[in-house]
Amino acid sequence: MSLQADTPFVLRSDATGVTTLTLNRGERFNPLSEEMLVALQTEFKAIAADESVRVVVLAAAGKAFCAGHDLKQMQANSSEAYYKSLFQQCSKLMLAIQKLPQPVIARVHGLATAAGCQLVVMCDLAVASDNASFAVSGVSVGLFCSTPAVALSRNVSRKQAMEMLLTGEFIDAQAAMQRGLINRVVSTEQLDTCVAELAASIVAKPAIAISMGKQLFYKQLEMGVEAAYQLAGQTMACNMLDASAQEGVQAFLAKRRPDWS
Repeated sequence: MSLQADTPFVLRSDATGVTTLTLNRGERFNPLSEEMLVALQTEFKAIAADESVRVVVLAAAGKAFCAGHDLKQMQANSSEAYYKSLFQQCSKLMLAIQKLPQPVIARVHGLATAAGCQLVVMCDLAVASDNASFAVSGVSVGLFCSTPAVALSRNVSRKQAMEMLLTGEFIDAQAAMQRGLINRVVSTEQLDTCVAELAASIVAKPAIAISMGKQLFYKQLEMGVEAAYQLAGQTMACNMLDASAQEGVQAFLAKRRPDWS
């Protein structure tokens, strides 16, 4: 049964400190259509300004995480201008995830292919069920996954990235973890528990340290070593002056638990 036109493309649910965004086109394997991209971008913009959100979990309805771009929609709008606009829109979303103050955890089940694999890779962390599979398979239909290559090449080794990009072949969750594409593999039954525990571990830390640390991590990756160390030192100095760091150090020296309430 197909979804009604007014069914949300993305569902949001909030718990203490953790917001879950669920791709909600499961009957079509959650393609990154124009509407899905806009819906995700809107949610991330709202979350970025919401200090009550400490961690974001990106999940998906149905049998798969995300099958990539909506090829039917792309075929129906065959023009260079449309394609440029679509890929720019998708790239803007991927960068929004990286720029978000809060860490984003991908909760992956089933397949994550092409831009769907890119979406997983752009999340800060990723936990997958043992039935998950990953591919950048555009080359199999004659379209090299150039934009997913940007994310993939920054997470796995060059030769592993090129093998995936040139062959379009799927790898299973264990191989994805070994290559550094994801963090953890668990059974389907354990997936939600593992994601919740990982999110809780982050929520337990001071928000300012997490936000500053995430920002620094991605900025320094694009720098030379000397500039990276300079920025890292400045970031740590600012972090150290924050009340949460002062409390954490005092608690450590006094051999007690820090009170970050």
